[in-house]
Amino acid sequence: MDKFILTKEDTVLMIIDIQERLSAAMEYGENVIDNTDILITISKDLGIPILTTEQYPKGLGDTVEKLNSNLDKDSVYEKIVFSGYIEQIVSDLERLERKKVVIVGMEAHVCVFQTVRDLLADGYQVFVVADAICSRTKQNYKIALDLMDAMGAVITSTETVCFDLLKEAGTPLFKKISKLIK
Repeated sequence: MDKFILTKEDTVLMIIDIQERLSAAMEYGENVIDNTDILITISKDLGIPILTTEQYPKGLGDTVEKLNSNLDKDSVYEKIVFSGYIEQIVSDLERLERKKVVIVGMEAHVCVFQTVRDLLADGYQVFVVADAICSRTKQNYKIALDLMDAMGAVITSTETVCFDLLKEAGTPLFKKISKLIK
């Protein structure tokens, strides 16, 4: 059952390529941004590290401003490959010694999928937040979720992640996050 349980001591939030130009092309981009913002809030309040990738920011822009303003710039990494499991992320994860990675981002069937695959191959437990990832088409999104599920990732939701992490956090934080989740 440990595979399905998140604790603040074991968890890292990883944000994959939620960038200005990319999000503009996503039908559900605003939902992904809103749900990611909730997960950033809870992660910061609980002391959960946040790692972020940006796919070729010269072409796709920076992380969207709503999220970017809440991120530690030292943990935002540029990449030119699809997988977010790049050298800097590998190094940070090794240093943090946490084996559970909560994944949000764009596009589900390319960068998110390849990152999840690489994390799983390296022994991490991966939680894919279904309502905080998207692709340009519903078909690509569905294919990505099916593949990641078949590979062994836990497919979850923003609300499930929040309440799992909050079970040990106490009433004030629980009330704060409950107001954010609609």
